[in-house]
Amino acid sequence: REEEAALAALLDDLAAGAGVTVQAESLARFEPVTFDAGIVSLIEEIAGAAGLSCRRITSGAGHDAQMIARIAPSAMIFVPSRGGISHNPAEFTAAGELVAGANILLGVAARLAVD
Repeated sequence: REEEAALAALLDDLAAGAGVTVQAESLARFEPVTFDAGIVSLIEEIAGAAGLSCRRITSGAGHDAQMIARIAPSAMIFVPSRGGISHNPAEFTAAGELVAGANILLGVAARLAVD
């Protein structure tokens, strides 16, 4: 929320300097969630067993998993995109990275199905 207030103040300053007004309306706001530690660890385990590197990251974008995590255990698997670009028309992920991510998802789902 501090970031929202800082953005509003910046817009007010820019508007005053340009002699215009700015109107902003918040359409939706969803609080961040913490993903299920067991599923996150399982993702790391499956990735490691496949010889893939992984790391935990924080996503600032809204995802379906953010909503699901409120009612059921959830986590996300990210795959690398060229230049780190995501949620943009310039986003590109190599087919091999997509397959690797899908295989991790399959491994996690298979393990969760029998646990």
